[in-house]
Amino acid sequence: MTKASSLITISGLVQGVGFRPAVYRIACELGIKGWVKNTNENVIICATGDPAQIEKLTQRIRIEHPPAAVIESIREEPAALTEVQDFHIASSQSTSSGITRISPDISVCGDCLNDQKNQQHRLNYPLINCTNCGPRFSIIKSLPYDRSQTTMTGFDMCTQCRQEYRDSGNRRFHAQPVACNQCGPGYLMHYQEEKITSIQEIISKTAGLVDNGGIAALKGTGGYNLICNAFDPHPVEKLRTLKNRDHKPFALMGRSSELIKKYACLNDQEMQLLNSWQRPIVLLEEKQKIGEGINPGLDKIGILLPCMPFHFQLFEYLKTDLIVFTSGNLSDEPVTISDSQALKLFLPGTDAVISYNREIHNRVDDSVVFVSNGKNRFIRRSRGYAPSPVKVDFNCEGIIGAGAELASTFAIGKEREAILSQHTGDLKNPETLEFYEESLNRFGKLFRFRPKLIACDLHPDYLSSRFAESTGLPLIKIQHHHAHIASVMAEHRLEKEVIGISLDGTGLGDDGHIWGGEFLICDLKNYERINHYEYRPLPGGDKAIKEPWRNALGLLSHFFGAQWDRFDIPFIHFIKRQPNYELLLQAIGKKINCPLTSSAGRLFDAVAALLMICPVAGHHAQAPMLLEAKLYPEIKEEYSFAIKSPVELKPMITDLLGDIEKKKDLGFIITRFHNTIVSLNFAIACRIRKERGINRVVLSGGVFQNRYILDKTENRLNENGFETYSNQQVPVNDAGISLGQLAIAACRIKK
Repeated sequence: MTKASSLITISGLVQGVGFRPAVYRIACELGIKGWVKNTNENVIICATGDPAQIEKLTQRIRIEHPPAAVIESIREEPAALTEVQDFHIASSQSTSSGITRISPDISVCGDCLNDQKNQQHRLNYPLINCTNCGPRFSIIKSLPYDRSQTTMTGFDMCTQCRQEYRDSGNRRFHAQPVACNQCGPGYLMHYQEEKITSIQEIISKTAGLVDNGGIAALKGTGGYNLICNAFDPHPVEKLRTLKNRDHKPFALMGRSSELIKKYACLNDQEMQLLNSWQRPIVLLEEKQKIGEGINPGLDKIGILLPCMPFHFQLFEYLKTDLIVFTSGNLSDEPVTISDSQALKLFLPGTDAVISYNREIHNRVDDSVVFVSNGKNRFIRRSRGYAPSPVKVDFNCEGIIGAGAELASTFAIGKEREAILSQHTGDLKNPETLEFYEESLNRFGKLFRFRPKLIACDLHPDYLSSRFAESTGLPLIKIQHHHAHIASVMAEHRLEKEVIGISLDGTGLGDDGHIWGGEFLICDLKNYERINHYEYRPLPGGDKAIKEPWRNALGLLSHFFGAQWDRFDIPFIHFIKRQPNYELLLQAIGKKINCPLTSSAGRLFDAVAALLMICPVAGHHAQAPMLLEAKLYPEIKEEYSFAIKSPVELKPMITDLLGDIEKKKDLGFIITRFHNTIVSLNFAIACRIRKERGINRVVLSGGVFQNRYILDKTENRLNENGFETYSNQQVPVNDAGISLGQLAIAACRIKK
């Protein structure tokens, strides 16, 4: 038989997902000799044997790779024929500054849940895992992905686990976090001045206290969570006080997807998302009200399924089918990962703190996803997805995208891959900035990243901009809404000019005003502002974001001057009860602390205030979320508008105020307003296409988190022959800004 040797290089998400054991199994079955090993860049196979069998090896690897693996390329080249006696997994090798993909954390698999009930040394073991599941990014410190490079390094395998680790026929063959009751990390419960280590007792007591109105802090994969019975209003209200969180909705964890169908509308794609190995929080239409304290005034709920072994064990004991499952942090601070900090923060206000003694190295909050027009869309991209890169069509090596302020992320460039950080949070305080800087330093070491340039937002007061300036690196400042559009262009690999519609709350413009209702023509280097919503005053600046009534008063004063109060509506009576409202009107007239804004997000805020739905906001984006919850999708009417430059909003607002005076149904008014925004988007895109001959439209910015606006705008454009693109791999909100910044910077410096 003719023998040959081949060197096979496989790139993609091929480490930490059971890839080498899968290759080993297939090679042995085909009678191939040689080895497989990890490098810091990829997986390499040296295969010696019958050429036809070597060809089958690559074919089967493409088909039979582990579920969480992603193969991007398989490159095969002849190698010198070598005599080897077997096929084995060789020692990992670090060869260059290049990197391979790092696996996100993976939810526990069904096989491990079965082992938990049947394997003697793993009976009820709450941190069970195998090559197909378990912690990855949260525990890794360095590449290549080996146990010694993770937070499992201090846990020596027992004889039985080591046998499994070395057995090519075992599902735990070379599973780096493999452990059991004898040798692995364990749980500890702080409960009523007791320290409980028995897992059965921990689960039983946790279930009992949750069912009976208690609150527990529970260590998860990438940080702590706070849990309580979703149907009991008392712990839910107490939890809001503990987190200093007034109205923002809580995420829930449900017993099963079948149970979730009782409370939420669930299509096949949403069902698939819920059951995926990423286990994100999925935003669903509420079918049956669980409790007003869960999502005050909203018609959607965020739900996820159990993802850690402990979660499954807990639901076996719980009587309730749904628990609140919210991030373990104080409002506006990063999720807690330190066991000592968790005790300090949560033990005084909860009934128990449940931890385990494996360190979380990389903090990862839960991801949040929704489905729109048959596509998965991110609100938050973190656990289960980070740090998977976005493939791009340009070299971005050495470039940092510093991000913005809200829902902050950063991005680093490695050749033709943009690697986005996990969700950081709103970059407004020292704690979040510390997490941001710590994560960037760790990404630098983990991905062997050598920065040569940093790109940031134009806004000089963003902490991300200040950080960028402090690095001493060459700096490129990038306009916020150009970065939004560029984030979509980068992930969809668009190069030529597009019509960019960027609608959001806040972004500093080139003219020093606050932009947010923007119609642009963009490529990845430059942009031209073609049109925008007309400027209005924002009384009190940032204060108007928390108090939308100020925003609405500025709108009325701008459009109607001294006759601002000519409408007989409840909002006017509300305003006249506000202390010093006359002074505020004087400030508007004299342009004192009243920056001008074209923001679409602030327009939604103003409408919510005019309708008395949200005159004062309890959390970011509460006003537009409350508006969206009251839509009537069957209504087709819209308000008047004039497509001038800038876009005149007075006709729409005048009609809307007339509807309020006539005491028209709130849902009717809100839907007409939404329909007008959609028609504005479409009409301006049509005008630009006619004048400039551009047929591609890109949608980005936080307003497009509104499913109605996104769906209707996309559909209207597509039905009229436009090619329409929006964010899918990164969030449409400011968490996607870092990708856009990186893309623009890379293209501007390209020779």
